[in-house]
Amino acid sequence: MEFTTDIFKQFDKKWALLTAGNKEKFNTMTISWGGLGTIWNKPVATVYVRNTRYTHEFMDNNEYFTVSFYPEECKSVLGVLGSKSGRDMDKMKESGLTPKEIEKGITFAEAEVTLVCKKLFMQELSPESIIDADAKAFYASDAPHDMYIGEVVEII
Repeated sequence: MEFTTDIFKQFDKKWALLTAGNKEKFNTMTISWGGLGTIWNKPVATVYVRNTRYTHEFMDNNEYFTVSFYPEECKSVLGVLGSKSGRDMDKMKESGLTPKEIEKGITFAEAEVTLVCKKLFMQELSPESIIDADAKAFYASDAPHDMYIGEVVEII
């Protein structure tokens, strides 16, 4: 497996879709927070999901998730997928993206790269444990994030 990128810009500037579930029922959301690295001698992707998001249910109830990256021309679609809830509408229909079933989950035909991840770890980012005042501000009036670490088992 090989994935060459500027890891500090990949999530923050390009954004990504985090998707969990199967062909019968899945949800996806835009993420701009995440990380790539190694832990426990495994290549991993780390993603963050507020416990109030619909995707959170899918992350908790599935063993695998995907993180997919898109060309610049998809940025407006990613904006829609990050601001609307799958609880309230059919985001896939509105997005125009083409869901694509893979062995361990869902990605989209328009993706440039998809990381298939096996869930290894989940923990709430407890606001009282955050040291940095700027970071604490993210939780002054919103739910905390849960951090998920997934082993990257395939790169498509």
